[in-house]
Formats: sequence, structure tokens, C-alpha cells
Amino acid sequence: MRLDSMRIESVDEAMVEIYKKKTPAQRLQIAFGLWRSAKILILNQLRSLHPDWDEKRLQTEVARRISHGAV
Repeated sequence: MRLDSMRIESVDEAMVEIYKKKTPAQRLQIAFGLWRSAKILILNQLRSLHPDWDEKRLQTEVARRISHGAV
């Protein structure tokens, strides 16, 4: 697989074929799982960087980062 220097990441063709065989519900379940994982990673990173922040502040910052500053 050739990487495109204009893109941050490239989808592996083998994975494309696997996802094509999934039902829409299965693909949505995978997407939600990835979203949850990203949220947990961000939350844990923030907790380690800011041990003085309370849960509300942590959750607000996670939401801000995931939404690209929309909240």
C-alpha cells in the first residue's frame, strides 16, 4: 500500500474488505467502540496531567477536545 503524503492516515485495503462485509449495525458498533476508547484515552491523559481537576472539569475538557472546541 502506498501512503499519500497529503493524508494523515490511510486505510488498509484488507480492512476495507472486512468492513464491507459488516452490517451497518456492526459498523456503527465498531465506531462507537472507537469513540469510547478515544474518550477514555483522553480522560486518562487529562487525569494524569491535571490531578487537581474535578470530574466535571475533566468531562468538560474531554467533550471540548472531542468536539474540536464546539462545547
